Amino acid sequence: MARRIVPVTTETLADLPLPCASCAFWEVGPANRFALDEPTPAVVAKRAWVSETSSGWGGCGLLAYVDDVPAGFVLYAPPAYVPRAAAFPTAPVSSDAVLLMTLRVAAGFTGSGLGRVLVQSMGKDLIKRGVKAIEAYGASAEGCVLPVTYLESLGFVTVRDHARHPRLRLDLRTTVTWREDVEGAWGRLVGVVRPFPAGARQVSPTNRLTPDEVR
Repeated sequence: MARRIVPVTTETLADLPLPCASCAFWEVGPANRFALDEPTPAVVAKRAWVSETSSGWGGCGLLAYVDDVPAGFVLYAPPAYVPRAAAFPTAPVSSDAVLLMTLRVAAGFTGSGLGRVLVQSMGKDLIKRGVKAIEAYGASAEGCVLPVTYLESLGFVTVRDHARHPRLRLDLRTTVTWREDVEGAWGRLVGVVRPFPAGARQVSPTNRLTPDEVR
């Protein structure tokens, strides 16, 4: 089973699992709803965001492939680069942290631990860049904001509580205590993941995720 993780770029954006490839929830501020409501403007806005963030800050996402099939992705950036970041009641994100915007594992790969692989890979990337922590806004229901319970399962802890959108934090120094490195976690996927045939895609009618789709 061939497995690889590559940066999210304007060229690889189209391989993001649907509906995320055409959703600009994080990349567009609340005042610019045109990009959220219309797929074409949203795709353009997302592409522009990846280009500008990559140029100004560096790599802002990772995309995993299993046997050349897009299996999952994660997006992240400093809050100053994320228009939606300041719209939450528990803002702002700490000055020493990068914001985990969203993470999704494609149907057919859920329940395999790929979400943890992506978060661990993100952590290793950020440690090399001198980042101390990752923070994320949580939600009680599934959607563009990751569920609190899922973030907690990855080691995030609440640093500012809220009934709807608490803010959670993962100190990157704690990642060294994870029992498996990225290669070990990839190894666990062998025999567990049962991907769709190459080129197959599952279209979701909305931008809401099921509990398994973020794992």
